[in-house]
Amino acid sequence: MLIALLFVLGTVSCTLFLAVNGLYSASDDVIELTPTNFNKEVIQSDSLWLVEFYAPWCGHCQRLTPEWKKAATALKGVVKVGAVDADKHQSLGGQYGVRGFPTIKIFGANKNKAEDYQGGRTSDAIVDAALSALRSLVKDRLSGRSGGYSSGRQSRESGGGDKKDVIELTDDSFDKNVINSDDVWMVEFYAPWCGHCKNLEPEWAAAATEVKEQTKGKVKLAAVDATVNQMLASRYGIRGFPTIKIFQKGEDPVDYDGGRTRSDIVARALDLFSDNAPPPELLEIISEDVLKTTCDAHQLCIISVLPHILDTGASGRNSYLDVMLKMAEKYKKKMWGWLWTEASAQPDLESSLGIGGFGYPAMAAINARKMKFALLKGSFSEQGINEFLRELSVGRGSTAPVGGGAFPKIYTVEPWDGKDGELPVEDDIDLSDVDLDDWDKDEL
Repeated sequence: MLIALLFVLGTVSCTLFLAVNGLYSASDDVIELTPTNFNKEVIQSDSLWLVEFYAPWCGHCQRLTPEWKKAATALKGVVKVGAVDADKHQSLGGQYGVRGFPTIKIFGANKNKAEDYQGGRTSDAIVDAALSALRSLVKDRLSGRSGGYSSGRQSRESGGGDKKDVIELTDDSFDKNVINSDDVWMVEFYAPWCGHCKNLEPEWAAAATEVKEQTKGKVKLAAVDATVNQMLASRYGIRGFPTIKIFQKGEDPVDYDGGRTRSDIVARALDLFSDNAPPPELLEIISEDVLKTTCDAHQLCIISVLPHILDTGASGRNSYLDVMLKMAEKYKKKMWGWLWTEASAQPDLESSLGIGGFGYPAMAAINARKMKFALLKGSFSEQGINEFLRELSVGRGSTAPVGGGAFPKIYTVEPWDGKDGELPVEDDIDLSDVDLDDWDKDEL
């Protein structure tokens, strides 16, 4: 009896553990993917992959789980079926533009250009889509359109679309492009015959495209054939291949010693970008577009509700804005969005965040994807805000759902003109035509 009870308790504990930590287990035919194994399992694979990006708390994901498992079992040995806990591995979800859950992507011949799955959420629909994609993959291979990356010097010089964002540099073009540039450059020195260079090539190409998009071209990835451009190789002491160096204006080049996967390269490039980027813009919420564009594009948006201009004047308001700008600079590596509005200008927004018309200035941090927010409980000062944001950055602090589960109505308002506020001008009453001498004194 005791043994049976222990067995039941153990089974329940295991079930609860799985429920808390994810939707899939090692016994499933669904392959759990993480930033550690994603490149090896998916990107470097010749197989067709269907990958679900999910969040354990997502109701739609929970309903999809049994169907996804059934599809994985049916496709076992034919098509690989994987899953990424994108709530836990947000960097991996971010690489593929995941904005909601579940998101399903198909990784076919060209693993660096995943396709969105738009079909039904039943196992039958998923299997049908997988087999259709597989047929297309086989036909492409039969016709010679592999969609993958080739290796070696020929592919670098061919100018194919896969290499479009890797800038080829030479002895003649290097200084003009790199040394005299305000941008950050990551430069690979390679040899066409080098096996490690060939392995790096598709990762470098994929990273170049992603970095270009995420940094708006402010960080560039380039390549130098060191066997041809020997002046550059000698100048920078290139002794082995591939060698990657980082160039920033006014500084000596430094060696890149990170990982050789796309995600590793992109992560380093984004660090370089944030180190050199100006602080984020601090925008006034003057329309719905400003709020949604900013919050949808960032993991968090920090919103301050400042006192009415008649209560603080321009100098008081500017002092609050200065505090926000300092915090935006301090936390710019987080790539958060920063917004502000005047008290009572956006009453529905204040109500949805529980600010409710008093206690200004106030601050809230909103995760637009989860529609959750946290309120600043301390003082609206550098120290108080820093403590608030530091807690958020490490995943601590209490949160609450945004009222209504979505952004409320945002009113279009005139932007602040930077001046002190003025009370409304009352109409003057003209008494020039009134003859007071004609009034009956008894009526006075």
